[in-house]
Amino acid sequence: MRFLSSWKATTLSLGLLAIYSAHGLSAELSGEDLYQQRCAACHNNPANSRAPALEAVKQMSPQALRYTLTQGIMQQQAASLDAEQLNTLVDHLTADQSGGDDWVAGMMCSSSKRAIDLGASVSLPMVGVDHSSSRHFSAEELGLSNADLANLELAWAIGFPKTQGLRSSPVIIGSTMFYTPDPTGKLLAMDTESGCVKWSFDSGAPLRSSITYGHAGKDKTPAVFLAGRTGQLHAVAIETGELLWKVDPRHSKRAGITGSPIFFEDRIIVPLSASGVGSAANPKYECCKEHGAVAAVSAVDGTVLWTFHTMEEAKYTGEVNKLGVKLRGPSGAPIWSTPTIDAKRRLVYATTGQNTSLPATETSDAILAIDLDSGELKWGFQALANDVWNLACREPWETSGPNCPHPDTSVLKDYDFGGAAVLAKDNKGNDILVAGQKSGDVWALNPDTGKVIWNQRFGTGTPLGGVHWGIAVDDKRVYAPINDPMPKTANFTPEPGMNALDITTGEVLWRTPVTADCSPERKERYALCNVKFGLSAIPLAIDSSVVAAAIDGRVYIFNGESGEVVWQFDTLREFETLNGIEAHGGGVDSHSVFAGNGMLFIGSGYGGFRQPTGNVLLAFKPKR
Repeated sequence: MRFLSSWKATTLSLGLLAIYSAHGLSAELSGEDLYQQRCAACHNNPANSRAPALEAVKQMSPQALRYTLTQGIMQQQAASLDAEQLNTLVDHLTADQSGGDDWVAGMMCSSSKRAIDLGASVSLPMVGVDHSSSRHFSAEELGLSNADLANLELAWAIGFPKTQGLRSSPVIIGSTMFYTPDPTGKLLAMDTESGCVKWSFDSGAPLRSSITYGHAGKDKTPAVFLAGRTGQLHAVAIETGELLWKVDPRHSKRAGITGSPIFFEDRIIVPLSASGVGSAANPKYECCKEHGAVAAVSAVDGTVLWTFHTMEEAKYTGEVNKLGVKLRGPSGAPIWSTPTIDAKRRLVYATTGQNTSLPATETSDAILAIDLDSGELKWGFQALANDVWNLACREPWETSGPNCPHPDTSVLKDYDFGGAAVLAKDNKGNDILVAGQKSGDVWALNPDTGKVIWNQRFGTGTPLGGVHWGIAVDDKRVYAPINDPMPKTANFTPEPGMNALDITTGEVLWRTPVTADCSPERKERYALCNVKFGLSAIPLAIDSSVVAAAIDGRVYIFNGESGEVVWQFDTLREFETLNGIEAHGGGVDSHSVFAGNGMLFIGSGYGGFRQPTGNVLLAFKPKR
C-alpha cells in the first residue's frame, strides 16, 4: 500500500477515526470546535496514526484541503460534514494564509527571456530518466562528472507559498525546467539559471504526479503530460503553456494517478492507484471494492485505448466484519509507481501494492508485464502472497479496526512495490528486470518469463521501510536505498542507508549506513531526528556516483565504487530565496531528487508520516 507515501504521499487524513462520531454536529459550531470533535483525535496524535500533524494540515492551500475532503482521499471520511461545516473547517485551518497568485506574477522573467528553445536537447524527459527507468545519467549526458558532484554549491533557492511538501520531478529541456510545486496546482516553465518563470499553467486542482515529455495532437506539438489529484491527465504545449487537451483516463472515480504517466510513441501509459486502503479505517465501510489499473491514452486527443485491471470487480463475499457490516473483495493491488517501457518486447512493466480485502489475488505485491499494444497480461511475478492489509490494521492485531483481516487469513505486511521495475543489462549483456520492495528485498527477473534470477534482502522491512520509492542502476551496479524508520516493533532491526549490488549476481558490493543527527539545532527543528532519517526518495545515479536524500532533510552523494560519502548537504533549515517567499527545507522524499542542464535539484519538504515539512526548491552547481 502507500498511504501518504503509501497513500502516497501527502494527502490529509482528516479525522481518520474521530470523523465517524455517532453524534451529530450543529452548523453553529466554530471551526475549532469542528476540528476538536472531528479531527483532533488523529492529527493531534500523529504518532499513533498515519495522519499528518496539525501543523502540516495548516500549510495546505484552501484549494488542496477542500479537494482532499470533497473529492480526494478523505472524501468518504468527510461525507457527514454539511456544506457550511466544511467551509467553516477549511476556513479555520487555513486562516493564517493570505495572498492569491501574486507570487507567480512576481517570478515572471523579463519579456526578452521568456522564449522556449524547442530545438534544445532534452536532458530530463521523465522521472526515470529513460523508458527503462534506470535513473542514470552519464557525465556527458548531464554535464556533471564525479568530480563535479563532490564539489557542488548552492546556486539558488525558491520558495512556494501554501505548500507543506514537494514530491514531483520535472521535465528539463535546454535551460527550461517544467516543474510542478504540486500543492499549488501550477505547472511552471522556469529558467534553470535564474529561477524566473517563463509561463505558468493552472491545472485548477492540486497536482500529484511527476511529468513526462512527448508530443500531443495531430500536429505532434511538443508537450508535457501531467496528472492532477482530480484524475485529469493534461497535455500542455511546452512553448506556450497552452492546454492542448484534458481527459480523465481512470477506471474509477476513486482512483488516483500517483506514479508518473509515461509518453511512448503515440500514447501515454498512465498508472492508476485505487485501493480503498484508507476507506477501510471506517468501521462502517463495506470494505473494499477498488483496485489498481494501467490505462493507455492516445497522445493525439486523449482517447483511452485500453485499460488493464489488476483484478476483477469486487463483489460481496458473504462475510461480515465485527460490526456486522458486509465485506467485499477482491480489492487493492494499486499501481503507485511509474511504468517502465520495454520497446523490444512491446511490454509495460508495472509494480503493485498489497490487497486491501479478501480474497487475496496473485497480482498483489507483484511485478506485472502487460502487452503494450493490447493491454493483456503476459506474465506476473508475485513477491509476497496473501498480503492483505488496510488502514484498519494495527499492531498488535487485537487493537485493529473491524475491517482488518484476521492473521489467520493474511500475512498483514503491507510490503508493496512503491517504485518502478528497472529494465537493465547485466555485465554479460543480458536483459534483466530489477525492482525493490518495502520488505527490503531487491529482485532481479528474466524479462521474458518473470522468473527470478537473483534476490537480495536488507533487513526485515516495514510498511514504510525497505526500498520505498525505488532504485537506480548504472552499467555495473544496482543502488538500493533503505528507509526503515524506527517504529516500536518487535523483532525489527532497522538498516537505513545506501547499498550497492552487483547487477549480474546480486552480490552486495558495499553498504553505507546513514545515522541520526540530533545536534541541538536539528533537534529543535525536528523532534523525530533520531527516528526518521533513512533514505526513502528514489535515488539518482550520475556518472559512477549516486545521489540520495533522507526523510530528515539531508542529501548524500556516494562514490559508486566504494560507497564513500563524497558530498553532503543539510536542507533542514531556512533559506533566502530568489523570489522573496519565506522558505525552509524539510524531509526529502518521493521524486524530489533530479538533475538536468548541468545542475542538481532537490525539492525539500515532505509533510507525510510526521516527516518535517518544507517548501523550497534548491539548485546546485559545481564550484568554479
